[in-house]
Amino acid sequence: MKNLLIQLFIVIALPSAVISSHLNKQKELIVTSESTKESIEFAKYLRDNGVVKYSAYWCPNCLNQSELFGKQAYKELNVVECARDGINSQTQLCIDKEIKGFPTWEINGKLFLGVLSLSELSKLTGY
Repeated sequence: MKNLLIQLFIVIALPSAVISSHLNKQKELIVTSESTKESIEFAKYLRDNGVVKYSAYWCPNCLNQSELFGKQAYKELNVVECARDGINSQTQLCIDKEIKGFPTWEINGKLFLGVLSLSELSKLTGY
């Protein structure tokens, strides 16, 4: 009977413990490359002109995209975290915007999927 109670306790308690610990370990994208003065100014321009990058912390393409800007410029961008367990997650906004993959850029109300060079972003935004 004691073993049965222990097994029952594990079955009942374990799933909630796993869920709880998972929610307490939110993640974020970590950019390590250095920015140039130009990439920082460009990131500020994108932010000031309403350009949004939809991203997920676990996405390798999102990291590649962000590394093009560098860590200082990345902080200037308007980035929406779509992963449910990401820091400052805005999953519902990503669903509402019908984001299909990452990274996705929203420029003048249009969505562009995939890693874009800074030159491509510049052309798309009129920078």
